[in-house]
Amino acid sequence: MTDSWERARQALVSAGLPPDRLADCRPLTGGTYNTVEELRLVDGDRFVLKVPPPKTVPGLRHESQLLLSEAEFYRAAAPVGVPAPSVVALGDGHLLMTACPGDPWDDSTTGAEQALLRGELGGLVARLHEVTGPAFGYPSGALGPLAPDWRTAFTGMLDAVLDDAVRYDAWLPVPVDEVTRTVRGAYDALDEVTVPRLVHFDLWQGNILVDRSAGTPRIGGLIDGERMFWGDPVADFVSLALLGDIRGDEAFLRGYREAGGRVEFDEATSCRLALYRAYLYLIMLTETVPRAVGEERVKWTREVVGPALTGALDDLRTAHRPY
Repeated sequence: MTDSWERARQALVSAGLPPDRLADCRPLTGGTYNTVEELRLVDGDRFVLKVPPPKTVPGLRHESQLLLSEAEFYRAAAPVGVPAPSVVALGDGHLLMTACPGDPWDDSTTGAEQALLRGELGGLVARLHEVTGPAFGYPSGALGPLAPDWRTAFTGMLDAVLDDAVRYDAWLPVPVDEVTRTVRGAYDALDEVTVPRLVHFDLWQGNILVDRSAGTPRIGGLIDGERMFWGDPVADFVSLALLGDIRGDEAFLRGYREAGGRVEFDEATSCRLALYRAYLYLIMLTETVPRAVGEERVKWTREVVGPALTGALDDLRTAHRPY
């Protein structure tokens, strides 16, 4: 047996499941940080096992203890009926969870299916945003304890990734000092957020499973909740329209509002949205260094994400600030 099989057996034992029921263990692709494997038991039950890289592997500051955050997301999503994995066991260095039906959302959907799924997704995200947390920030404690206010939490998150950019000498389209000055000029907008809400922050299509087993495609699960934090629900709109603008996604916003989601893109909200875009794009640019991605990926990130970061910073510079 391979190391993967032995690791899978140990995870089953930690969950109180007989290890001799393991029938298959295969890697799942698409992730860029943790090792992810599907475990299939002799009776057909399916689980997903996540294992973080060794502590000696370099990463960004907020990436410490990601599995704690992921388990927190799934436990918080369950009471509001959002399809997501269920935590089976959270052990020392692994997370075992149930497998959701479906495959990652790809470009095979028709226009009509796309609109249907985006509307359904809007409703699910509105449910997520009903969930409130004890305070603001990453529940993993990677950047310290949760904060009593959103400004403290989010400015700490931004400072951490800017420190990472300096530490790894990451390429950015503008100097770090200029980024710092620009984002700090918009921090007052963060004070409008007074309730910590559940934010996935990584809801690009690869983390949304589409289930076609009943014919009409439906969302089978929202996965990879490891980047979650307690904060401003507007932050979720960045990855939901990755490198785009959620304000043009009529089907999603209609589903979101019909399910009770509340958002108006006024000046303060738009300013916060630009801050969260800048944060995500800083992560995407900086992580290419510790992950040692290939030249092609580096080229794509600089050519596509670099201008997106510049655009977010430009929006912050030109924003009217009545707040």
